[in-house]
Amino acid sequence: MENKEHELPRRKTRQISVGGVLIGGEAPIIIQSMTKTDTRDVKATVAQIRRLEKAGCEIVRLAVPDTEAAESLRRIRQKVTVPLIADIQFDHRLALACIGLGIDGLRINPGNIGSPEKVKEVVAAAKERNIPIRIGVNSGSLEKKVLKTYGGASAEAMVESAMRHIRILENLDFRLIKVSLKASDVLRTAEAYRRLGRKVDYPFHAGITEAGPRLCGAVKSAVGLGIILKEGLADTIRVSLTAPPEEEVRVAYQILGSLELRRRGPNIVSCPTCGRCEVNLKRIAAEVERSLSRIPQSLTVAVMGCMVNGPGEAKEADIGVACGHGVGIIFKEGRLLRRVPEKKIVGELLKEVENIVSAKR
Repeated sequence: MENKEHELPRRKTRQISVGGVLIGGEAPIIIQSMTKTDTRDVKATVAQIRRLEKAGCEIVRLAVPDTEAAESLRRIRQKVTVPLIADIQFDHRLALACIGLGIDGLRINPGNIGSPEKVKEVVAAAKERNIPIRIGVNSGSLEKKVLKTYGGASAEAMVESAMRHIRILENLDFRLIKVSLKASDVLRTAEAYRRLGRKVDYPFHAGITEAGPRLCGAVKSAVGLGIILKEGLADTIRVSLTAPPEEEVRVAYQILGSLELRRRGPNIVSCPTCGRCEVNLKRIAAEVERSLSRIPQSLTVAVMGCMVNGPGEAKEADIGVACGHGVGIIFKEGRLLRRVPEKKIVGELLKEVENIVSAKR
């Protein structure tokens, strides 16, 4: 269903466990997302978490803005199996409530949830239950003192903020830590991870925050996470899109797949088309993509529009088609299978995909 296909250099880190999912060390890079429902709406939230699980999400974060949302976590936790992380801001009582309700992880900044005594209380409860804490530094919400010192939300300022929060936890003898350093621009985010990576060995959660709507956000996330992953600076990732969270998960797998780190679902290779194309390749490719979107197995499917690069790409794929004048030549694992008319290309291609999928089950 999934396989770790390629090793890029990885920064050596401690390893932690979030609800049984290993993060850091030699564990594969984990894909996270966040619910976009009102956490107090248990039915809608559970339904969205189940869709995320089906898409391959491995850890889900939920916003917990008040006591009612915290109390809803009890019923949500009972209805889903994926590890859940409570996102807490400012109120240590919410963190304590979530810990008591069986949450698998916390996302807090120790410096903004209350007095030192309140922080100590939360950390003690988390430590007792082996619940990791993610320190989440965001360029849009840095401390005023840090902003003044560094003249703005620079990479250096983000790292300084992270180190302040890390020291609070370390001084309380707490080491179940994961750290994120997120900005909405690529270069500043990557530089922040580089700088902090030279200072600590805690696992990193990476992403470009507030990346944007579907297209803009996917491109920005691919560029940013591509840099960060290539440099071995991520142990978990999230793609932040103004879109349904399942799309975040699909884009995340596409990013990991393009770097040959992890694959889930088909890798579709298709040409942009040009004046040599003599079939409606846009329609064919769209139908193939839509039909294969729910297949979790990893395989490469090539949909090519002409006989220049088409046969070569189709032969290299698990299953492929190279199109000519109103026809398609189907290839399977490098072998030419048959020639089919344009109207049957999609059906014949999908039939062969199903044969491959069935053989892998």
